[in-house]
Amino acid sequence: MKLAAISLAIAATVSLLVWALTDLGAKLLRLYRDRFTRDTHTDLHELFLFADPSRLYAINLALMLLAAIASWAITHSLLLASLVALLLAFLPRFVFGWLRRRRIERIEQQLPDALLMIAGATKAGLSLVSAVRQISSELAPPLSQEFRLMQYQQRLGVSLDDALDNLARRVPVQAGSLMVSAMRIASGTGGGLAETLERTSMTLRSQHAMELKIRALTAQGKMQAWVVGMLPVFLLWVLTRMEPEAMSMLWTTQMGWGVLGAVVIMEFFGVWFIRRIVAIDV
Repeated sequence: MKLAAISLAIAATVSLLVWALTDLGAKLLRLYRDRFTRDTHTDLHELFLFADPSRLYAINLALMLLAAIASWAITHSLLLASLVALLLAFLPRFVFGWLRRRRIERIEQQLPDALLMIAGATKAGLSLVSAVRQISSELAPPLSQEFRLMQYQQRLGVSLDDALDNLARRVPVQAGSLMVSAMRIASGTGGGLAETLERTSMTLRSQHAMELKIRALTAQGKMQAWVVGMLPVFLLWVLTRMEPEAMSMLWTTQMGWGVLGAVVIMEFFGVWFIRRIVAIDV
């Protein structure tokens, strides 16, 4: 009788624990879903992409589960499977960040030619708004999308200065701020708009050429950072294959885990310092 009571108490405790963990997991999953869909909707809006955030959430969740199950089936390590799922959870943020950087770089490449086209249109007698409207149909995305959005805002009653401020906020680079400042000053003072835009275009073109030259000169330093960072990982793999018994101390003892943690920290800061050194702002 006493054993039955103890068994019943243990079963009740386990049931309550499972229920609590299930409820906590459901709340965390719902919180992750809400944050994922909200952030994804904002990112898609900024990138002018049209997709359903809830569908992207379902795809991301399915990839997380499949990758975690595959990792566990191959390595039989629950920790590694959890790390893989965690990395895939943050993967959309890295992808959207990479797409945003690519989009900004493309806009920077288009700005000098776009300013020359606006300058030519203003020389023909068009106003700034009319010139922007005319070249919007001739430019390729993503700059044409930004100019069209600026026109839509003006049609809704937004002033030209506010529309230009919104454009500078959506393109947070020095080239975008310089273009917006030149357009605002020239249109506000009534001076030589075409000449101002042409000088701005030449300045942006020279700046972009200098950035490309610096990027080419520092590419070797950036590659060295990755080579230096991956060399210890390669040596670790080689030594593990050559001396598995000796290297097993790294994975099975607390001192080995401490050494691996120190290696990871030094690797991170080494690569970070090298990339900071070769990152030259023009």
